[in-house]
Amino acid sequence: MVAVVNTLALVQPGREDSIPVVEAQGTYWVFSSDVTTTLGWEIKPEGLCKGDVCIPLPNAPDLVDGDTLNLTRLAELIGRPLAVSIEDQAAYLGQPLERLAATVGQLDAPDFTLPDLDGKMHSLSDHRGSKVLLAAWASW
Repeated sequence: MVAVVNTLALVQPGREDSIPVVEAQGTYWVFSSDVTTTLGWEIKPEGLCKGDVCIPLPNAPDLVDGDTLNLTRLAELIGRPLAVSIEDQAAYLGQPLERLAATVGQLDAPDFTLPDLDGKMHSLSDHRGSKVLLAAWASW
């Protein structure tokens, strides 16, 4: 198996880190030391742990290989969506799914503030109780 090491920007809410990622046959592997440094999870005898929370790690070669973890399987284990683009040298690790589920369950959009075409700032919270139409587009 041929392995290629790339450096990716691991982007997550409120943080961005550059980490080495080993690409082997279309899968992406991260070093356990980087998982601890960037995500706060570490491998212990009882499993993948963060504080008092531990997720048992099955003895599966598609998850753990020596001192590396499969990035896609890791994201699944900790309940966070993942998008990887080797061409753009970036990986985005989204918010935990339970946090998103709580927001969707409330049917309340998170507050944000953006300028209008004249530069005047508007916050969504200023319009609570009113119907609001949001239009968004992208230039790419």
